[in-house]
Amino acid sequence: MNLNEIKGIGENTLKNLKKLNITTTEDLISYYPFRYNIIKKSNIDELQHEDKIIIDGTIETLPNVFYFSKKKDKMTFKLNTNTKLLNIIIFNRGFLKNKLKIGTTVTIIGKYDKKNNNIVATELRMSPLPLKEQIEPIYHITSGITGKQINNFIIKSLKKENIIDYIPDYLNQKYNLPNKIDCLKQIHSPTSIKSLKYARNKLKYEELFIFMLKIKYLKSKNHKKGLEKKIDYKKVEQLIETLPFKLTTDQLKSIKEIYNDMINENQMNRLLQGDVGSGKTIVSFIALYMNYLSGYQGTLMAPTEILAIQHYNNIKKTLPNIEITLLTGKTKTTEKKQILKKLAENKIDIIIGTHSLINENVQYNNLGLVITDEQHRFGVNQRANLKNKGTNPDILYMSATPIPRTYALTIYGDMDISSIKTMPNGRKEVITLLKNNKQIREALELMYQELKKNHQVYVIAPLIENTDKTDMENIYDLEEKMNKAFGKLYKIGILHGKMKDKEKETIMNDFKENKINILISTTVIEVGIDVKNATVITIFDSYRFGLSALHQLRGRVGRSDIQSYCILISNKETERLNVLTKTFDGFKISEADFKLRGSGDIFGLKQSGDMNFKIANIKNDFNILLKAKEDSTLFIKKYINENKYSHIKALISKSINLD
Repeated sequence: MNLNEIKGIGENTLKNLKKLNITTTEDLISYYPFRYNIIKKSNIDELQHEDKIIIDGTIETLPNVFYFSKKKDKMTFKLNTNTKLLNIIIFNRGFLKNKLKIGTTVTIIGKYDKKNNNIVATELRMSPLPLKEQIEPIYHITSGITGKQINNFIIKSLKKENIIDYIPDYLNQKYNLPNKIDCLKQIHSPTSIKSLKYARNKLKYEELFIFMLKIKYLKSKNHKKGLEKKIDYKKVEQLIETLPFKLTTDQLKSIKEIYNDMINENQMNRLLQGDVGSGKTIVSFIALYMNYLSGYQGTLMAPTEILAIQHYNNIKKTLPNIEITLLTGKTKTTEKKQILKKLAENKIDIIIGTHSLINENVQYNNLGLVITDEQHRFGVNQRANLKNKGTNPDILYMSATPIPRTYALTIYGDMDISSIKTMPNGRKEVITLLKNNKQIREALELMYQELKKNHQVYVIAPLIENTDKTDMENIYDLEEKMNKAFGKLYKIGILHGKMKDKEKETIMNDFKENKINILISTTVIEVGIDVKNATVITIFDSYRFGLSALHQLRGRVGRSDIQSYCILISNKETERLNVLTKTFDGFKISEADFKLRGSGDIFGLKQSGDMNFKIANIKNDFNILLKAKEDSTLFIKKYINENKYSHIKALISKSINLD
């Protein structure tokens, strides 16, 4: 059934529904209320000052209306509830004055001002309260359409629409789940809180079950036969022994997991996640070395040129006897032609670069391993373009935005996961301090003490330039302030995303060589920048950033055995920011961020199945998600190809474009 077949939906209504992303009857039926009002008479004697109140009574006095402007007014009258005489105040309802006659019964919903015997009303209804408790659905609306209209259209649609239940019969029976059509009726027209809860749980489970099926199905389809690789692990151990530092237990475990994947007949599809400074990069270099030992070419794609160059310089030191090349957008045309020719002729073993690596002109001879650093910064298509440069190469993604393992195993269900939690030996935990704007002098004093030791400082601003709409700090304001404080003693530089590549590279190199003592920047330095002599990072208006982003920024210091500091400057959200002063564990921080902000901001991309749930909430309904994960695994193994469940297979196949 089409939307325009529902009585009452004309062209204007269709346009208004489209504003709410409702274009089909399926969209309409699954346009769930975001909350519910329980309509039940309040016991006024039990209410405290400023509690919500729902009460009915008769109008005792004719209303008075005071006009502020043509569109704003304030109406007052007295309401007799049989036990009390209350003063009613309601705004912008002056148009009802003529209907509110003495003796008329009305219902008032609002806030009870116990001290002054007033109700500041948010809603006035021209009827008494129902005898029984009622549950009213509340929808997000837009101009031109009301919640009651939406509810009315849904009820009409439910009478005619063919509703498909995507939970297999045996699971409905196992959990004693209600009929789906009954659940939808309860969601949109609840009869009791208990029935509403059952209905919501069924629909949440269905949504999460389908979500997990999509991930599991994708994983089963992604289990392609990989390249045949033989690796002499003794040579890997010999390389590890030559490193100027000792690898941690987690690093060694991750290397072994990657090795086992590589020699397995299936294509590797692994996520390597770890805290800032935990040593993911060296693990990726060893992965490239193992791939080289097996006779294949390897590539590592970084999100920024600065990071790509840093990786290139470091891997050259680690693997000096291997043919390694750098390719970025700045590589000169003549040099680029030579690189592409050598790459196609198998004269390059490892190539490090940026987005340039996915250019259609880049052709590999026998690509065996694709590594994407900070994978969430690349689009799905960009990552796919790189791995499609070879025939089923092994895939390794790296992320310095750690996710609690239970969440990661679920969300990244189509990948295997290696986690590095232990920090390299000798590293000291960064001391994090939270200061308000009046304590700037204390922050400057700490910066000065570190500068006197010939250490360096990052200063972070949320904006590049000022705008009329905000009073937040920007790079140029901070440059002026830092010059006043330190300009006579220390060299100050600025870095931001709008600068030309050459200029950025010059500034960054000067900072690395300590020719710049204080670097004022935006979050362009968030990922991977490694300056061991930098010991302080001061982040202004830190409330503007998520906890995980702040933890990433904090990771720019503390990259040696020197004690380092992170100073958060903020007058707002100090309770949230205090999390960072209590822990340096990125996994705990990401869990806190996850609870505060939700999955979308944490994961940085939509996985198969789409993270924008209509009724489920991955944080609040995590136990349901785990159950759905378990059930979906069994369903994929035993039932996915049964004809009686072809409608489920059709849904997941269509949504992930596999069939």
